Amino acid sequence: MRTDYSVIVLGLGGIGSGAAYWLARRAGRDVLGIEQFALGHVRGESGDHSRIIRKTYDAAHYVRLAQQSYAAWEELETEAGEQLIFRTGEVNFFPGPATVEPMDAELVDLRPDGYIACMAAEGVPFEVLDPDEVARRFPQFRLDDSITTIYQPDGGLAAAARCTAAHQRMARAHGASLVENAGRCRIRASGDGYEVATEKGTFSAKKLVVAAGPWTNDVLAQLGTRLPLTVTQEQVTYFKPPQPEPFALDRFPVWIWMTDPCLYGFPIYGEAGVKIGFDRFEAVTAETRRFEPDPQNEQDARSFLERYIPGSVGPVIYSKTCIMTLTPAREFVIDRVPGHENCFVAIGAGHAFKFASVIGQVLSELALDGETEKVVAPFAIDRPALTAPHPVTTWPTRYPPTAAQECGSK
Repeated sequence: MRTDYSVIVLGLGGIGSGAAYWLARRAGRDVLGIEQFALGHVRGESGDHSRIIRKTYDAAHYVRLAQQSYAAWEELETEAGEQLIFRTGEVNFFPGPATVEPMDAELVDLRPDGYIACMAAEGVPFEVLDPDEVARRFPQFRLDDSITTIYQPDGGLAAAARCTAAHQRMARAHGASLVENAGRCRIRASGDGYEVATEKGTFSAKKLVVAAGPWTNDVLAQLGTRLPLTVTQEQVTYFKPPQPEPFALDRFPVWIWMTDPCLYGFPIYGEAGVKIGFDRFEAVTAETRRFEPDPQNEQDARSFLERYIPGSVGPVIYSKTCIMTLTPAREFVIDRVPGHENCFVAIGAGHAFKFASVIGQVLSELALDGETEKVVAPFAIDRPALTAPHPVTTWPTRYPPTAAQECGSK
């Protein structure tokens, strides 16, 4: 196997595989992707059948990037010959005074005004539905009059595992080499490039792209940089409805309960049941995270469904855990690594899978052209929220971190 490349991508989860694909479209055999575990492993952030894809944001830069994301996925679908994005429509519920029992005191309400104003300004189609209209279109939900509902027809799900596999398959089709089970990497700046030592060999390249998720600080520490990151453990549960037809992909939308922490859910896809997630924000590390589901989280999810989507509740098919890598304000990082003109890093901050292909495209443009026309200034690595002496997190955790768990420390 050759050892010298133009660009090396470290980490082949959602974003890293997207970067490998977009790089390979232009640089072909000069692209190497390195994954410390097997491709498609379940230790990171990009696994499972589905992730929500949406344009419903209250910040213009996310709405614009979301619009570009749909275009990037469409290019991949066309080239791969496979449908990866399923537009089910998306409903966003803003409950006013928190009404989720028995978790009321733990939820912070979000307001719809910013979302409505931002989507209107950016030309994103949406409707504000009253409870009667929600009941007419989506009788699966049981809502009261205190809930404001925004419907966005382009929302849906990205077939997560298939999306990542398609990126990898098409990167190889364009000539990229992908190395899996490479173990932890040792990185050394060498001349005007980088040397990456792995269990599968030592490789060099002029450009380096870091998409290492919860292992990002392990990589950046070798380049003299550290970011205030917190790795959290999350959980989703699949419930089997007694009558599955109303929850089919073409009849039931993806949905988000707009509180913080939020709840969110999917139609039947990948398993014979609906999927629901309830954010935990339990601080862990990539090494201390657990694979055993939390029964209380599962019960909280069931309690919500029994109250608001009662027809979806049946036996648990299974629950599974995953992890997220959060910046203090849950904003992305897409930028050069300080002091390293030819090294680039991306962090998805817990909500990036829907953007995985376009972020990969941005990383390819930064690596090959030195610049991008897409809006990435809000994701600068040297912004005050990341460089403050004591960065303040903005999420209300139900599981406060210990000192040993914060910022990805071991």
